[in-house]
Amino acid sequence: MISQKATRIDLFSFSTPQMRAFHLTWMAFFVCFFAWFAVSPLMPVIKGEFHLTADQIANINIAAVGVTILVRMAVGPMCDKWGPRITYTALLVLGAIPVMGIAFATSYESFLVFRLAIGAIGASFVITQFHTSVMFAPNVVGTANATVGGWGNAGGGVTQSVMPLILAAIVSLGVQQSLGWRLAMFVPGALMLVVAVLYWRYTQDTPEGNILELRARGVSVDSGKKGGLAVFKAAMSNYRVWMLAITYGACFGVEIFIHAVAASYYVERFGLSLTSAGMAAGSFGLLALFARALGGLASDRVARRWGLDGRTMLLCLLMVGEGIGLLAFSTMGSVLPAVIAMLAFGLFTHMACGSTYALVPFIDRKALGGVAGIIGAGGNVGAVAAGFLLKASGNLPQALYILGWTVLCSALCAAAVRFSATHKQAEQILYDQALAQRMGLGASSNMAAAS
Repeated sequence: MISQKATRIDLFSFSTPQMRAFHLTWMAFFVCFFAWFAVSPLMPVIKGEFHLTADQIANINIAAVGVTILVRMAVGPMCDKWGPRITYTALLVLGAIPVMGIAFATSYESFLVFRLAIGAIGASFVITQFHTSVMFAPNVVGTANATVGGWGNAGGGVTQSVMPLILAAIVSLGVQQSLGWRLAMFVPGALMLVVAVLYWRYTQDTPEGNILELRARGVSVDSGKKGGLAVFKAAMSNYRVWMLAITYGACFGVEIFIHAVAASYYVERFGLSLTSAGMAAGSFGLLALFARALGGLASDRVARRWGLDGRTMLLCLLMVGEGIGLLAFSTMGSVLPAVIAMLAFGLFTHMACGSTYALVPFIDRKALGGVAGIIGAGGNVGAVAAGFLLKASGNLPQALYILGWTVLCSALCAAAVRFSATHKQAEQILYDQALAQRMGLGASSNMAAAS
């Protein structure tokens, strides 16, 4: 049923549960993404303090995204079982502990453990996508998912630019750099706790209410299951889930890999200062402010004429654009062309991420949490694979070149996603109902204004 799902995005409204969920999901994901990569732009300082080798830095980058694979796969079914409100609040509170705790690291080993634990907050993306998927109707769900994901992802760009400034501000007060980066890490941790309170206070799981309360009253929810293993098994048995997990690994995996290495890359390859490198690296993340939403919006627009098949072909074309752009970026030998090439392939990368999760709500409505979790985990598998590739090659331009060809090959997985005629017909009915409801609401509003 879509009767209470929002058929439009009233961007400046906070009065409905759908729009409160919209705004608080992207805010929560933003602070999680900010905290997830807050330490990355500070790595040139931390590298010197702990005397880290290139191999150790590669291990730290892999740890940052490795544990997220397992946690993303777990939180999807948890959303089905307990609802996104409880799941997100718990993740924000628990995730703040290692974010602030890394300030107490005294060696490479302890730093690695904290970095591994921080990676768990990357699972916030799955909760974000689940929450908006159950709040918005088929005609706008792609745009809603991509927008909240994109605005949240922008936290990765903001942290690249802001964390060096926070460190500089602390150092200007007479604090040593070795203490300053530690104090700076309390900022993202505190933000997570603030948003946890807001999320618990102002959101609900579905347009009808909270999942546990609905089940207690005997009301059926979309999944038709009580979450957990049943949802996960249903998602695992769907080949489309694995095809999209691969494509997401090739777009979001590349995105978070770039977040992890970009600042250090600009410092070491082009000799930029920490602040300048942060600004250059941050421009990639800031594309998420509009590019991911653009991918979701394009998917919704294409679906009006070509349905689900149009969504899959759009994703395939975006992956091709990303691969070509990444190959170009890997060959650049000076700062300005490198930044331009990075922004070019970054545009396709973010749009492909948005286009992927514009497809997710249509894969299996009865196993949405499992579907979102597995595909989301695929993104981190891609990032981990990129980290091992860099570790093996020891050369970032070469690793990026190989990744470019890998992305081009993964575009075939997007093209392989197909839906049965029955599936497409059922989704088209829901889409038409959503459009009719939206037009009906518009007509009602016009009549009310006339009277």
